Amino acid sequence: MNPEELLALDARHVWHPFTQAAAAKPPMLAVSAQGATITAADGRRFLDLVSSWWVNLHGHGHPAVAAAIARQAAEMEQVIFADFTHAPAAQLAARVAGLLPGDLDRVFYSDDGSTAVEVAMKLSLQYWRNRGIAERDQFVCFEGGYHGDTVGAMSAGHSSGFFSAWKGMLFPVETVPFPATWDGDDSVATKEAEALDALDRLFAAKPGRVSAVLIEPLIQGASGMRMCRPAFLTALAERVRAEGALLIFDEVMTGFGRTGPIFACLKAGIVPDLVCLSKGLTGGFLPMAMTVAREGIYREFLGPDLDRAFLHGHSYTANPLGCAAGLASLDLLLDDACTARRAAIEAIHRVRLDDLATRADTTRTRICGTIAAFDVGGGGTGYGAGIGPRLKAAALDRGLLLRPLGNVLYLLPPYCLSDDELHHAWDGIAEILAELAG
Repeated sequence: MNPEELLALDARHVWHPFTQAAAAKPPMLAVSAQGATITAADGRRFLDLVSSWWVNLHGHGHPAVAAAIARQAAEMEQVIFADFTHAPAAQLAARVAGLLPGDLDRVFYSDDGSTAVEVAMKLSLQYWRNRGIAERDQFVCFEGGYHGDTVGAMSAGHSSGFFSAWKGMLFPVETVPFPATWDGDDSVATKEAEALDALDRLFAAKPGRVSAVLIEPLIQGASGMRMCRPAFLTALAERVRAEGALLIFDEVMTGFGRTGPIFACLKAGIVPDLVCLSKGLTGGFLPMAMTVAREGIYREFLGPDLDRAFLHGHSYTANPLGCAAGLASLDLLLDDACTARRAAIEAIHRVRLDDLATRADTTRTRICGTIAAFDVGGGGTGYGAGIGPRLKAAALDRGLLLRPLGNVLYLLPPYCLSDDELHHAWDGIAEILAELAG
């Protein structure tokens, strides 16, 4: 089929995510992708500066990951994981557990970030019930947090503003303020104290009722790359431990080197009780997720009765192809060359963000590892800000794939991005800001 016929098929039959089809321009037809570049059917080339929704770690079509998937496909493509195990699943679980701190040793496989969070919430509730403490049935999350689109994840992220259409079906979740900070923020200590005070008041009002506290560590992604300090997470963990509740880190986006270290919990020096992983797990090749639990949680599900077990699963749980991709991706991630690239990306972000400090239309510059973000003025605020589509269109005109979160412009590139490509992207952003200001 030619491109026009394919686009016509798409327009007739496909329902695209996070898109108002009545107002959106037709999607671009991608025909190939290599490294940090996506090529469209009309010949345009786009530098992928958002890692194709934050999943692609090492660049598109990396030969090592592609070869691992091909080898595994020739040997065994899928097997029911309730009755079998297989080498890629056992090896990937062991390697990820070995990279996490403390006794985060037990891996429950699932399909995507939403289900990884859903599994963590279900595990925490049943953990308390298996211990005979059913009254611990409350969850605490943070204002603006986004954890996915299944019902439990939506309930946890109800304050993000994405789920008003389903408000009636969400279960109640308590929220406390998130102390978002940025370069030169002289109010961060006050905001952190207010957030911790709110948590203390909530614990005091519901003693022994909180099952778990759930947070995106260091960065709230979908809410605008809102960042907090590691010190806040340390203080949070201390309070959660004192209350006796569980601590869940949603590292669906922050995992696998995005914040600098392999995981954000390592950067914060904290051992949570449950960690949710997805996105970069397979290097962006295949959908897969993990919920990793501390050994003590796992042991509370053991016993002679089936109803004590965790009765949850997915058809493609621990898919061998995804596990093979995950192992190959980890090999690349742990190589010294990848560590050096992440450091280089962070250093360039720092220099180029500092260059924006003198602009009147850019505020709240912030950086965490390979993620850089800032707010753009002059076109509203929040996810629906009018400046966002203008920024995106201007970027595409320059061959830069950016997806602003309202008035927040951010870069979250694959680690293969070269220094020259990254500077080219920042040069384009400077041109866009000047153009829009004019």
